[in-house]
Amino acid sequence: MLPRHHDPIVAIATAPGRGGVGIVRVSGRGLAPFVQALLGRALKPREATYLPFADAAGQTLDQGLALWFPGPHSYTGEDVLELQGHGGPVVLQLLLARCLEVGRDTVPALRPARAGEFTERAFLNDKLDLAQAEAVADLIDASTEVAARSASRSLAGVFSSRIHGLRDALVNLRMLVEATLDFPEEDIDFLQKADASGQLQRLQDALAGVQAQARQGALLRDGLQVVIAGQPNAGKSSLLNALAGAELAIVTPVAGTTRDVVQQTIQIEGVPLHVIDTAGLRDSPDVDEVEKIGIERAWGRIQRADAVLFLHDLVRSDEPDYQAADASIAATLAATLPPGVPVLHVWNKVDQSGGRAPAALAGQPDALAISARHGTGLEDLRQRLLALAGWQHSGDGLFMARERHLQALRQVSAHLQSAHGLLAARAEHLDLLAEELRLAQQALSEITGEFTADDLLGEIFSRFCIGK
Repeated sequence: MLPRHHDPIVAIATAPGRGGVGIVRVSGRGLAPFVQALLGRALKPREATYLPFADAAGQTLDQGLALWFPGPHSYTGEDVLELQGHGGPVVLQLLLARCLEVGRDTVPALRPARAGEFTERAFLNDKLDLAQAEAVADLIDASTEVAARSASRSLAGVFSSRIHGLRDALVNLRMLVEATLDFPEEDIDFLQKADASGQLQRLQDALAGVQAQARQGALLRDGLQVVIAGQPNAGKSSLLNALAGAELAIVTPVAGTTRDVVQQTIQIEGVPLHVIDTAGLRDSPDVDEVEKIGIERAWGRIQRADAVLFLHDLVRSDEPDYQAADASIAATLAATLPPGVPVLHVWNKVDQSGGRAPAALAGQPDALAISARHGTGLEDLRQRLLALAGWQHSGDGLFMARERHLQALRQVSAHLQSAHGLLAARAEHLDLLAEELRLAQQALSEITGEFTADDLLGEIFSRFCIGK
């Protein structure tokens, strides 16, 4: 660890602002003298003590609870002191300053903690692995109940347990390959007798299952960026308001009312969807400079979208000028959207269409007809958005995941796929097979942050017989 990791640290542990309770947390090694100097008494471990918090002159700054967690039985694995007082920003700053003042005489290295440093200490002291440490932030930032429950499962070690299971199977397979490399004089085909091919296939199948769950977990964490695009007055702002259940965007019959992006996060079955309303797309001499900027921003958000709702107006669907403008937008979408970004065609104002919906939808079998004003078809739209997001799970048993985890799992899959091809020609390529398996284990262990070069050695030698 770096020298700074040994410094005692202190910080206000509650969110900024006023609240019923505020917490100042101290973590470090050998804090017992600091506690005695700060509070004038020793504390019983893991027992709340009500007492005054005094300044250097003995005047009471606040009264509250003090909790003492001697290491390693604490969140960080070090000695931890928590002062729980009233949640006013001024009193918390006074308590923080008093801790630093006392620290100058008792623990001179005491300093304010950096962002996330308490959880970093927990990781460095083996109280949490890296995936669990990330789950702490994910639990705090969860925007839906399902996301919060999934983050809690990751914090409890569900995701890490799945990774450890894959790692153990991979280490066992590596042992077989290394044994075949190290003892060629032994006329024993370790790989064939131990069903290495079958082990590798089962490992790949298990990895695919973890990947599928991780993709769902990443969706719960990050959500989906859905941009509503279309011509002016198609009902984009009305649709945003209807999906959000609130009047977020101004709705008028005047073309160009929406001149900037308006975003709202909604949840469908616990999946967060970041729905973005944009300026109406048009190329007209009536467009002023402000609206032109809004249209440019709209295209910018469209290019960064995970999915696009192309909203059409059924009332104007038979007008040649409207059809031409829609065709122009469709061509630009096809040319500018990254590969794989879905475009869902949605026809609005079905309540005013006068029966024109079937003709307009004839060439778009996957399109939806809705009424943003009356709510017709919105439930079908929500379910279609879930399908676009790739949601396939009710949320029970899911764990939280990040894009970093998905990238690592993709690397593992690629290395195992290469290993699969090399295994068929093991006599000539065993060294390459061993390297692919090593790289797969390294990528896998990056998820939990526990990879070291000694891992494999420890596993191998622990299975040797005595004297071998």
